[in-house]
Amino acid sequence: MNRLITILANSQSYFINLTRLSIFIVMVWIGGLKVYQYEADGIVPFVANSPLMSFFYSKEAPEYNEYKNPEGKTVQKNIDWHKENRTYIFSYGLGTVIVIIGTLTLLGIWFSKIGLIGGLLTFGMSLVTLSFLITTPEVYVPNLGGDFPTPRYGFPYLSGAGRLVIKDVIMMVAGLICASENAKRLLSRNR
Repeated sequence: MNRLITILANSQSYFINLTRLSIFIVMVWIGGLKVYQYEADGIVPFVANSPLMSFFYSKEAPEYNEYKNPEGKTVQKNIDWHKENRTYIFSYGLGTVIVIIGTLTLLGIWFSKIGLIGGLLTFGMSLVTLSFLITTPEVYVPNLGGDFPTPRYGFPYLSGAGRLVIKDVIMMVAGLICASENAKRLLSRNR
């Protein structure tokens, strides 16, 4: 047991680099998917209801409810609406930003200043994502009339979208851990 404890204690820097790699994988994968119609359509409720992002779209929330494409299906009138809404243009830009943040965080393995920026941006992006728990109605289970014997909708009952969002608590802290390790390396070089 002492050997395992020693190995774990001496491996912290490797685990931080593994955290950077994990952030990179998630960001590149999710950011890369933003070029696909189904992913762009899927983020509309989050963006449309966000006071920080809704100005990127031309249509008001909750109009998007009438133009949802189920994953894997394309309805041309819905796609036309999303084009008018600037859904796809915004998604391409957001995907690019996400990939860049993931790359900056990964580069922190070799470049402390770049990694510090990447870690802080990961933290900031996660804060914005977590704000969706306040602004997006779709993150909670809707009332579908199942009130007997106890209602099981609204807060704290997270929907699939809400469960996706809450996981950003981990990403937020991982970004801070990476940023703080880069800051520590920068300080040690300046001494």
